[in-house]
Amino acid sequence: MKKKILFVLSNLNCGGAEKALISIFQTIDYSRFEVDLYLFKHEGIFYSQIPNEVTVLHEVHHYNYFDMSIKSAIIQCLKEGSIKLAYARLRAGYIFHTEKNPAIREQKVWKYLSLAFPALDKRYDAVIGFLEKNPVYFSIEKVNAAKKLGFIHNDYDKLEMDPNLDAPYFEQLDHLITVSDRCGEVLKQRFPQYKQKVSVIHNIVSPSMIHKMSKEKAELIQNKGTTIVSIGRLNYQKGFELAIEACATLVEEGYDVNWYVIGEGEERSKLEKLIELYKLSGNFHLIGMKENPYPYIHEADIYVQPSRFEGKSIAIDEAKILNKPIIITDFSTAKDQIVHNQNGLIVQMNATAIFEGIKQLIEDEALRDYFVQQLSNEHFGTESEIEKLYALI
Repeated sequence: MKKKILFVLSNLNCGGAEKALISIFQTIDYSRFEVDLYLFKHEGIFYSQIPNEVTVLHEVHHYNYFDMSIKSAIIQCLKEGSIKLAYARLRAGYIFHTEKNPAIREQKVWKYLSLAFPALDKRYDAVIGFLEKNPVYFSIEKVNAAKKLGFIHNDYDKLEMDPNLDAPYFEQLDHLITVSDRCGEVLKQRFPQYKQKVSVIHNIVSPSMIHKMSKEKAELIQNKGTTIVSIGRLNYQKGFELAIEACATLVEEGYDVNWYVIGEGEERSKLEKLIELYKLSGNFHLIGMKENPYPYIHEADIYVQPSRFEGKSIAIDEAKILNKPIIITDFSTAKDQIVHNQNGLIVQMNATAIFEGIKQLIEDEALRDYFVQQLSNEHFGTESEIEKLYALI
């Protein structure tokens, strides 16, 4: 008899967790598991990639009240006769305006947001809250399951969350899963009372699929000089303003570069202003989300990840699979992915160091070739990681 499992996520917009979930769906053995997916909103670039074997549960429209203005939301709630939900939206609005830390704001708002969601009727063998905060909280409070698993896809200490708010939820989890050894160590240090619950399951990547998809055509705006590619949400974590400053120095020094950033996010307008300020419209290109980013990585001469923090970057693993010379900043988990001067460069987290790293790779063809050769000898397939998930379930 098949095990019934439920995955919970907010949406399938661009992001490492969302991509990792799709990889799990492409790998899981559907002869053994009946898989449901609960999304708070049925949206995102990866939504179309959900396999037919996965049943997507109905969306709850009350969640939308927390995405609209307080006035509109309260009017709608009162029309429906839901005074309790109107009050919850009012309290959530107060937190939105008074709590300055976005991560803690999301943690605190759940108390009121949760009223938008009814408990699910179906009984599951396992539920998996596939991202920190709301998906984990939902899995604990709204799902009837024999086992409850929660994923943390990043270095917990860099997420700026309040551990005191998470501890009561983590107590109710059977397993607390993260994506790298370093992230696992951080969780054990931050929550020593739950260290026996911590497991590491690396993101699933399929080299054969990536190589196949990389053969499609990349629509590059410019295809001359040195092509640099980066992937990530346009937000503070990914450090793209450092990349823009590094690009400005490269251009000032006479290097012919075209830098492409694949991703979307709340900092687009800020980054566009910075590009304009440095007069880089012909060199630094924010090309938005691409359902298939692999042709762009394939066309890159250099892949750069200028992040301030990462859990286990899927994009870096993908660049390694495609044997690209790679530069990453020295975020806390960097050494989990790159061995400095062996299969890439780890540079300091500032624009000058990123510039120096790119300059070194542009000028040193032998070093580029060495990195490519080293990567070509490595084994990257992690499809077997799904067995760890099976074991926990």
